[in-house]
Amino acid sequence: MTTFEQLGLSKKVLSAVERMGYKQPTPVQEKAIPLVLKGRDIIAAAQTGTGKTAAFSLPSMDKLGHAKGGSGPLMLVVTPTRELAQQIGEVASEIAVSTHHRIVTVVGGLSYKPQIDRLSRGCDILIATPGRLIDLMDQKAVRLADVQVLVLDEADRMLDMGFLPSVKKIVAATPKSRQTLLFSATIDKSIQDITGKMLRDPATVEIARKGDVAETVDHYVIRVPQSVKPALLKALLKEKGFFRVIVFARTRSRADSSCRRLRREGYKVAAIHSDRSQNQRKRALDQFANGELNIITATDVLARGIDVDEVDYVINYDVPEQPEDYIHRIGRTGRAGAKGLAITFVTPETEPQLRDIEKLIKKTIPEMELGSFDLAAAEAEAAANAINGQARRDPEVNKVKRELANRAQKAKQKSQETPAPRRRKKKGVANGTQKPSMGSGRKQKQNQKQRSAKQQAKGDFRPGRARRAEVQRSRNRRK
Repeated sequence: MTTFEQLGLSKKVLSAVERMGYKQPTPVQEKAIPLVLKGRDIIAAAQTGTGKTAAFSLPSMDKLGHAKGGSGPLMLVVTPTRELAQQIGEVASEIAVSTHHRIVTVVGGLSYKPQIDRLSRGCDILIATPGRLIDLMDQKAVRLADVQVLVLDEADRMLDMGFLPSVKKIVAATPKSRQTLLFSATIDKSIQDITGKMLRDPATVEIARKGDVAETVDHYVIRVPQSVKPALLKALLKEKGFFRVIVFARTRSRADSSCRRLRREGYKVAAIHSDRSQNQRKRALDQFANGELNIITATDVLARGIDVDEVDYVINYDVPEQPEDYIHRIGRTGRAGAKGLAITFVTPETEPQLRDIEKLIKKTIPEMELGSFDLAAAEAEAAANAINGQARRDPEVNKVKRELANRAQKAKQKSQETPAPRRRKKKGVANGTQKPSMGSGRKQKQNQKQRSAKQQAKGDFRPGRARRAEVQRSRNRRK
């Protein structure tokens, strides 16, 4: 049985191996490390969770020098997702405790300025996602003329995500004399097409072939209509437990909606997808790893970007569109020889995708019966929710609701704008306890009646406005 000491690593790196708790090299480490130490270009295919990061980090950093001042990087690692970049950075930082290399990680979703400041001080190893690295190159914040070792990690995923033009631009900016290490989950035609242009006489390390899945993972499918998936998810978590579970959805909105439903049920859950900031994604993964969160709902951005031990099981809420993504999803469980479980919800519409997956893995996935799940009750509840949802979305119903709301608002505004009428207090009345006495108002009325009687007797009584006008004219003549 081969040991790390037999692979040719120096004592300083072996001390890092011991500190990191590695006991025995994995197959990809056993085959790749001696080739990297010899300076060979390699193309390596291995399943996720087999120690690929250490397979290139340990030997590369063992023989890597140190950049002077603000120069560098001497080693460049390009990887498709932020999570993978952070994961590689953590492994490299552990090794750097022994090798004393300066490491900088640059990814999207974070401010440019701190990353540019760190690059200006120089680094030995740069770990980057393609998009952010191209942006920094365009800003003249990083130069790759000193790169001695170039690592293209998860190359097949970068091609799937449309990063080939960026990768070509990055490779062209590095010296042709560099050593190139290409790691991929599988080696297919798309990978073979680029190896001849980017690698020089590469050695092949093939641990996994296309379609290989971990033997420690049990696979099952549950066939249901699309409408009852939320109820099925809750029933499955209740029956199988929810200590550390990843739920993969096809879209960002579905990952978010599943997250909200589970939170309402009291689960500790967070969503991870490309709309989340890097800080949000890292915080969620850290909380998931230390047990503060029990469930992660995610898109395929997480299928290759998480290295968390003891994930109990993976739920494919949606069947992945690409069969290869199924292998990467279920690779999050059953890692390092542990037992794992993968359960996939299959609707009538996604049966063709299931057949493609079974063809790829050369295995018929058995169906799981969930005793606690009542399909008829779930369908009835889904139908009732659909009716309520249609009523909420009905334009006529919404129009009436808006009209009633507008009327209520106008009435409220009117009541606030119109002051309440003042009530006049009658003179001579104290707190309503005394009866009104013969006051000045009553006397005025009696005097008015007496004057009217005298004027009527004189024959000059004229009621109203005409009389007042005549009185005024008489006063003016006297003046």
